Amino acid sequence: MTGLPPPSKKKMGLVIDLDTCVGCHACATSCKEWNAGGIAGPLTDEQPYGKDPSGVWFNRVHSYELEADAATAQPAQTLHFPRSCLHCETPACVTVCPTGASYKRAEDGIVLVDEDKCIGCKLCSWACPYGAREYSPVEGVMKKCTLCVDRIYNENLDESERQPACVQACPTRARHFGDLGDPDSDVSKLVAERGGVALMPELGYAPINRYLPPRPRRAGDDDDDGSVAQDTGTEAASPLHWLGRLLKR
Repeated sequence: MTGLPPPSKKKMGLVIDLDTCVGCHACATSCKEWNAGGIAGPLTDEQPYGKDPSGVWFNRVHSYELEADAATAQPAQTLHFPRSCLHCETPACVTVCPTGASYKRAEDGIVLVDEDKCIGCKLCSWACPYGAREYSPVEGVMKKCTLCVDRIYNENLDESERQPACVQACPTRARHFGDLGDPDSDVSKLVAERGGVALMPELGYAPINRYLPPRPRRAGDDDDDGSVAQDTGTEAASPLHWLGRLLKR
């Protein structure tokens, strides 16, 4: 099985704002476009125009209808939930790999797949609790989000473009990229200010990516003065409650 490097000081990852994500799928399509010709390409599709199309996507966006919550005076709303690899600190997908194809970079914490070593056994996809692994039946190998390593370190690009394709394309700036191991980085400050949370931290894999919870919504007919519902301080109003409601569906 594959070993893990010592924990790195640099932890590159994404911060996703569930409050401003509109579910437009720009992140998914831009990721598909960039990576189809990059180090992880091709991202193959099967029967794309047929009755049952399927394919390899590193980013997927799920949309959920949340019921009104009387405890927090929150009205019903639609929540869009982007999902991709979380680049965990102790990823199970790496430690179960029998060939060393799945590995974690010591220099920045990014989890990658060496397709030359991959035998397509799918152990990594079974081990990942977040469903972030993608199997290409055409090539017979596993694929996953690379955080666009061929962009973020590409000195031929303007510095403003050295970020993942999904971040570059997001029209509402719901996606942010940076070093979450640096408490003074913009992404770390954003997480601290907005109460960003890790996904299912109780599993012990220590995902690097963070999600910013939705802000309180106006209660509409119940609040004629236009005031915004306030956090009650209860568990029901916490960010973990929002994600808990989402993941249980």
